[in-house]
Amino acid sequence: MFTKYVLIPGAGGAAWYWSRVIPHLLTAGHDAVAVDLPGDDESAGLTEYAHLVERAIGHSKHVVLVAQSLGGFTAPLVAAHRGVGELILVNAMIPLPGETPGAWWENTGWEEARTAAAIDGGYSTEFTDDIYFLHDISPEVAAEGLPHQRPEVGAVFASTCDFSSWPDIPIRVLSGRHDRFFPLDFQRRVANERLGIEPDVVPGGHLVALANPRGLADYLLS
Repeated sequence: MFTKYVLIPGAGGAAWYWSRVIPHLLTAGHDAVAVDLPGDDESAGLTEYAHLVERAIGHSKHVVLVAQSLGGFTAPLVAAHRGVGELILVNAMIPLPGETPGAWWENTGWEEARTAAAIDGGYSTEFTDDIYFLHDISPEVAAEGLPHQRPEVGAVFASTCDFSSWPDIPIRVLSGRHDRFFPLDFQRRVANERLGIEPDVVPGGHLVALANPRGLADYLLS
């Protein structure tokens, strides 16, 4: 069956993040589009993000919506308004109805989980991109991504994820085994508490689409 994969990036909103996954989906005979989101626009919140994703879906049928990290807050808003066949959350923030991304960190106990995982794993608890995002990314890929980086300003973190319940469609949760930003045990707990779902696991860190694009694509296609 021909499927359209609509890919939501995380903080910053750069569609480039999915650039190494999309060719595998196209080669498998499907359509794929990554949505560029205005992470640096103070006037754009979750509602505006959801509208952009809905525009990318258009009139397509057989849509698989894939959300990375902060994209997990946009996904349920889109799924509530559009016919989405499946939802896949990748190293994602999983919201409760009415929650804001800014409140999610404390509500889930993220900081304590991140710090405990760092101590257990023998890497620094001090946050840097190199330690928490780029530790399994090749220097060449990291350099290629630099022009695409932009900050995620406060608008989205203050906006409410205004949905009543998760859609009654197949939902999968995928976690990177080596994710230091959202450690695996933390992701498992949040996914079980909030969705009643046990995550699947693939090798890779938080930016798994760059670290293990083939493994991620194979999972999306499975």
